[in-house]
Amino acid sequence: MSIFPKGGVVYAHYGRPEDFNWLRSVGVLAAGHLVVMRVGGGVSFAEKVWLAERNGGGGALIYPDPLLTNQLLSLQVHLGSGDPFTPGFPSFNLSRFPPIPSSGPAPQVFSCYLSLLLIRLSVQNLMTPVLCKPVTSDPDQYVILGAQRDSLGPGAVKSGVGTAILLELARTFSAMVKNGFSPRRSLLFVSWDAGDFGNVGATEWLEGYLSMLHLKAVAYFSLDQAIMGDDHLSASTSPLLVDLTSKTSKTSRTSKTISRSGSTSSTSRTSRTSRTSLIPAPPPVCLLVLQDRAYPFLNTPLDTVPRLQEVLGGRLGVTGRSLAELVGEMVLRLVHDHILPLRITSYAQTVLQLSVSLSRSLSSQSRGVSPQWLFSARGDYSRAAETLQRAIDYSDLHDPNTARFYNTRIMKVEYYFLSQYVSAMETPFRHVIHGRGNHTLSALTEHLTLLTSDPGRFDENRFRRQLALFTWTLQGAANALNGDVWSIRHTQLHTH
Repeated sequence: MSIFPKGGVVYAHYGRPEDFNWLRSVGVLAAGHLVVMRVGGGVSFAEKVWLAERNGGGGALIYPDPLLTNQLLSLQVHLGSGDPFTPGFPSFNLSRFPPIPSSGPAPQVFSCYLSLLLIRLSVQNLMTPVLCKPVTSDPDQYVILGAQRDSLGPGAVKSGVGTAILLELARTFSAMVKNGFSPRRSLLFVSWDAGDFGNVGATEWLEGYLSMLHLKAVAYFSLDQAIMGDDHLSASTSPLLVDLTSKTSKTSRTSKTISRSGSTSSTSRTSRTSRTSLIPAPPPVCLLVLQDRAYPFLNTPLDTVPRLQEVLGGRLGVTGRSLAELVGEMVLRLVHDHILPLRITSYAQTVLQLSVSLSRSLSSQSRGVSPQWLFSARGDYSRAAETLQRAIDYSDLHDPNTARFYNTRIMKVEYYFLSQYVSAMETPFRHVIHGRGNHTLSALTEHLTLLTSDPGRFDENRFRRQLALFTWTLQGAANALNGDVWSIRHTQLHTH
């Protein structure tokens, strides 16, 4: 065990990129020091440690806020997802590759002074291979419902609630089928193992069946941490499913039971740390029942059923049943309707909003970089989506072959937004809107903000490359959605 030199303590608030940028702006550097950060701020534990390491920190200390006296906080800090010995590949046959580095591999011992107190951070990780056994069925074309079933503590919210809802939905739909219900599409209920060690079970299963998922998966419902209160209902989802989520939550009698305040929100999935970002192709849905204040016991030994019942005022059973019924109503639409209720034109609006913001920033900087190509690609996508939607609207969807033809094209839309220019092994979250990495639109816009916040760190060549690759991905989505290679308009735009 090696001893590192003593250093100071740097408080980095939530450990977000903007927090480290602010520290640099006031002349405070994290290099060589212990970085202390609060839980939350829209940044995962893994990202906090990774950002602390990237800024030169010698170690990281994350504490819960509000502070829970004498309580352990349990959460992994692996920046990737899945088995670190098989990045980008399934570990079904115990195959092993050189392991990828975990997020912010901290030194074993770090010492520093804070006032008159000596702080010692000790990290003693042990890598142990464990066999994961996800519980699955054998689907054809399907809607997937999944929940994590393990936790490092009692895990009432972390895994218990989601697993209970998953099992109840499986029991309910099985009973419906026995009583004569015949869905057009299959349902796949999946219980994920090793979630607290970096979503290992989910990732390895996805890597093993990735090609099949791209072809046959309709949507994915995440039931993880589904109930943390009963003040309001929140839905995080792909733009493709915003309409279905919003309409169901507004018309469902169960949403009124869930939401005491009558507040229901449905938004597109833009968070880079969303749990649903694990699913690379089918559009995901994550429904959460929340308190107006954060549930303070997550990932601690206090995450117990009695505590959750106390938070909910004894309404855990009622809230859980109501949420299960709401999910069930959405699933029924997806497995029963002739045409899938996915709004394929939604991404055009999403990209427009983001590209307008980008255009404003570019025009104010006058760097000779034009967003014209990006707007052209967005226009091509919008026209292709609207053309396909009109064809669907005027078709006989009761004809099985016609419905299947259009449903197959609709199911591919989310896949079109996976970047083809990054490695699935090195960059598992490849979605250009909702993923994580330099290929995403959020990374592009964050890089652009350096022109005003820290001009010395702005790399114009890198920015031009980011813009080109994002635009090509969007243009590729437009071309694929068009479907007729002879109708694709070929243009060449050069930026000087």
